[in-house]
Amino acid sequence: MTMKTLLTAAAIISSAIGVQKAPVSPSTIDSSLARLGFTTAQPQLSDEFKSLDQQANPLPPEPWAKADPADSLYRLAREAMARSDWKRAAEIFHRIPERYPQSSYAGQAMYYEAYSLYRSGGDDDLSSARDRLNELKTRFPSIASSSDGTTLFTRVCGELAKRGDESCARTITEKADPGTVGTAPRQGRSCPSDDDEDDDRIAALNALLQMDADQAMPILKKVLERRDACSAALRRKAVFLVSQKRTPETANILMSVARSDPDQEVREQAVFWLSQVPGSTGLLEQILQGNSDENIKEKALFSLSQQNEPRAQQILRDFAMRESESSDLREKAIFWLGQRRSTDNTEFLRTLYTRLTDQDLKEKILFSLSQQKGAGNDQWLMNIALNTKEDIELRKKALFWAGQNGVAIPQLAQLYDRMNDTEMKEQIIFVLSQRQREPAAIDKMFDIAKTEKDADLRKKAIFWLGQSRDPRVQQFLLDLINK
Repeated sequence: MTMKTLLTAAAIISSAIGVQKAPVSPSTIDSSLARLGFTTAQPQLSDEFKSLDQQANPLPPEPWAKADPADSLYRLAREAMARSDWKRAAEIFHRIPERYPQSSYAGQAMYYEAYSLYRSGGDDDLSSARDRLNELKTRFPSIASSSDGTTLFTRVCGELAKRGDESCARTITEKADPGTVGTAPRQGRSCPSDDDEDDDRIAALNALLQMDADQAMPILKKVLERRDACSAALRRKAVFLVSQKRTPETANILMSVARSDPDQEVREQAVFWLSQVPGSTGLLEQILQGNSDENIKEKALFSLSQQNEPRAQQILRDFAMRESESSDLREKAIFWLGQRRSTDNTEFLRTLYTRLTDQDLKEKILFSLSQQKGAGNDQWLMNIALNTKEDIELRKKALFWAGQNGVAIPQLAQLYDRMNDTEMKEQIIFVLSQRQREPAAIDKMFDIAKTEKDADLRKKAIFWLGQSRDPRVQQFLLDLINK
């Protein structure tokens, strides 16, 4: 998965529970559970739970019953959690309901014992966590049936299912299967949202990520067949999960969603995740040809940029040429062509530049070519900068990107000396200021500050010298002051 794709990745904040006399404390399950599992983790836990070990510890509520006989144990367990000492925390939490079954801390302790065991991540720990949560259902049903209680149980069971537990596999299948949960939320239960990782329906779908495709895909297809507004977040999650199951029908399922789902974001996500499915080039081309929605087309352009087939790059080139498309979309195609270095793309962009009249598109080509280092683009950009027939703003941008691309300082210095245009000379000073780690750039700015006839240009050079850390600058400025 590329860095560009990872940018879509986002962490979500979990919610809290409050029981008996305990004050409600935010983030009592997870301070941040990564929605798509793009972070790293200890080897015991599977991908959808990765971020748990990367985040600050979500502590139980502050102690609230000093006279309670279990108060000191609760404090010790809470301190162990703060140190991420999950084994120790689970051990101490276990003692509270065992020794003091009537304690006001007993319900919280059972929940956080299960949570600490879950964080430990071993097979025996996960089995013990499930047993403790089942016991919680009997002794403290209000906690077990809360959104946090049911979600933790789903996560524990999901991890056990991934490790081969058939009972948990059935449980997760039932929770994720829309035929089981119905098409409308239960009474008093709201529709899940994208950031609602504490909803057990979302957690059940997450658990499918690590399950066998033969088990997961039929359920995911059922989820995607739903059309009620309440299932939109579930369908968005299902779209991602389908994209991760590399089956012969993956691309066609996503394409069907892109064409027919009633929710705009679900359709966009389906097109976006086609970027991760090899062999989707033809389907993405169909989207560009047969869809009038610009957001969908934008996602299709990105997805094409991620395909490794030469045909995908040709489609992007053809799209960039298409005058019937909006400038914004053509700019996107040009940008993605610049991100994939190839002789064909370089030659195409240079040729396209000469044919365009749209200044924004030409500017985007300057940037895109600047991203393809080592292809002779620095000199091509310098030629644009020197072309007096070009718009002055484009010349200045070409000069800037040539400087960023590593054009030689002596060449910039020579250009300054023979340049008559004040705006371009000012731009050269700025470009030199961006290369201050190179002594030759500082030397040229010294020369400009001392010998340039235009007072404004001398001031510009002096200003940028003042931003430099070159040890020679301090003495130079002092000499100017004492002159």
